[in-house]
Amino acid sequence: MKTTKKILALAVIISGLIFQSCQKNDIEPTGQNENILPERFKVDIPSSISSVSYYKDANVDTLQGNDIYEHMRTFIYVGEHAADIVGEIILVISWHNLSQPMSFTFISDDDGREKHVVIVENASFEGYNWQYKMTITDEGPSDINNDNTALQIFWDKNPIKGIAMLNPYNIDRTTDPEYAETMYRIDYSEGGEMGYSHHMIVSIDGLPLEDPLTNQYSLSTMKMFVGKNGDVISVYGNSEHPNATFFTGEAGFDWAFSAAGKNSTDIGVAEVGLPSNTLNSSNRYTLLVENSIEAVFTEQIYAVWPWIDPETVEAYLYNTEAPGFFSSGGFVQRGTAPSSQYNSLLNIIAGLTPYNPAEIHDLEIVFD
Repeated sequence: MKTTKKILALAVIISGLIFQSCQKNDIEPTGQNENILPERFKVDIPSSISSVSYYKDANVDTLQGNDIYEHMRTFIYVGEHAADIVGEIILVISWHNLSQPMSFTFISDDDGREKHVVIVENASFEGYNWQYKMTITDEGPSDINNDNTALQIFWDKNPIKGIAMLNPYNIDRTTDPEYAETMYRIDYSEGGEMGYSHHMIVSIDGLPLEDPLTNQYSLSTMKMFVGKNGDVISVYGNSEHPNATFFTGEAGFDWAFSAAGKNSTDIGVAEVGLPSNTLNSSNRYTLLVENSIEAVFTEQIYAVWPWIDPETVEAYLYNTEAPGFFSSGGFVQRGTAPSSQYNSLLNIIAGLTPYNPAEIHDLEIVFD
């Protein structure tokens, strides 16, 4: 998938940019040992519910239920690797042992442009006073009407919590200009505010859509919550797909999902709904039951082929029944748990509700 490969490539580009261009001897020694950068900024997701190993070309045939579940794993994977990009930046910068507020400028070895870094204390953002704020800006000339901010991170050290926002085009101007409006945002906390020992919220907006004839399921916007308690990871969220169609030709759907997985055994359980990408509802029953894969597919199949044999429909929809069960290898089966080790995950996803699709449709990520 073009979008997924681009996100993964950006992680490598960004790490190289900062590591090669911001050498430690460019920074004045402080005599202090404490690094002010946060040590962590991500919650890892089990591969059972986050993987890019599966991708089905839109031209092969119509998607079946298990295909919808597998695409969910890919969309979660895209969100997770947006968080990886921010984590890579923080990790590489932390190697320079930044121990106090400072500012400096460097020339990027990747795009040959001047980048400016500013770290300050006591920065207010979204009604909260953060301990630190770091901003990286692109300082070179531009022929595109684009804010030059590349990255902003607001954070506290103890407990670790923060907000990071990234524009990949301003990090490296050799990135395709079609990504000039793409924004990532990671909210991370170890403060327990939402009932988890660690949690992150990943938001992505402005991803350029692929040609619908090549991939009608490419995503433009997504938002997902990931919470960790012990061995269990809880995930819920939505990805928006404006060009997605199934049977009737109606376009514009939202993958609304709730999922849970175990790190130790790498198993997972998920429910997926396919509401309209402009549906205005935060009700779990509406999103995941009334708009379940089975319900949406059934309604559309009979709308197009009202005379179709019900047994044929039932056979086709065999893998659409919720929930879906996963192992490290991907989709296992639907409906009934393969073993009792999945039972605790079933209880968890019953309490998870995706976001309102209309809010995801209107999502906007902006720098301070």
